[in-house]
Amino acid sequence: MGNTCVGSRTSTSNGGTRGSSSYWWCRGHKKDSSHAHKGGKKNAKAIDAIQDKPPEVMKIESDEVRPPHQAMETKPAPDQTRAAQPQKPKRPPNVRKPASAGLKADSVLLRKTGHLKDSYNLGPKLGQGQFGTTFLCVEKATGKEYACKSILKRKLVTEEDVEDVRREIQIMHHLAGSPNVISIKEAFEDAVSVHVVMELCAGGELFDRIVERGHYTERKAAKLARTIVGVIESCHSLGVMHRDLKPENFLFVNQQEEAPLKAIDFGLSAFFKPGLSKTFTVN
Repeated sequence: MGNTCVGSRTSTSNGGTRGSSSYWWCRGHKKDSSHAHKGGKKNAKAIDAIQDKPPEVMKIESDEVRPPHQAMETKPAPDQTRAAQPQKPKRPPNVRKPASAGLKADSVLLRKTGHLKDSYNLGPKLGQGQFGTTFLCVEKATGKEYACKSILKRKLVTEEDVEDVRREIQIMHHLAGSPNVISIKEAFEDAVSVHVVMELCAGGELFDRIVERGHYTERKAAKLARTIVGVIESCHSLGVMHRDLKPENFLFVNQQEEAPLKAIDFGLSAFFKPGLSKTFTVN
């Protein structure tokens, strides 16, 4: 084999010698001096203009780059900033802030009570109202079942709401012993809720039983109406107006057909005296 080194292969053209194509390919883009002279001064300047040094490293003094329209903005003087802020109106002297209700109220029942869970075990939820939730509860000492209505104090946003809870418990104690009115056992209060333990009526609402039956005989309807009117007469004789009588607020004691019917939910009830149109509270 012949020599394969760069420049070893030559060819003749018109009696002269010139380097092979392999020689030009191996040398890259570097041209000989004779070719540079043929190109004239323009080629020489182009070679001199080629940058053979890396660009200089630019240092960024701050990581925050501001847009051009923000670069010329200037901060206002401290005095100007203070003058631009509106001044808060001063509170007039000798004005007390009204006391808030709910969780910040000192007490709803206005007396100290024990803890509900010391005497009762809470069970599943039985119903839901606007202010409270009713749970099944079992007395630890006897094992007897009761209903516990727990009223969240955070929902008592006004003093009127707090007064309504006090009056409801007071009226239930006042009506104790009425045969067709639900009886209260005791009440508790803690930092979160007021708990009212009362008689359990497991027979459901009168409304649900009416829907389930579809219709009543005249005799059966008259018996239910007599019971409702008797509740009204009993409350009025004791100076109490229920003010929320409806089928949803009457419960049967049990699931039997002839179970006793009792009135519940005295949250809107009020004391009254004959001849007076304005209700009032009895201490």
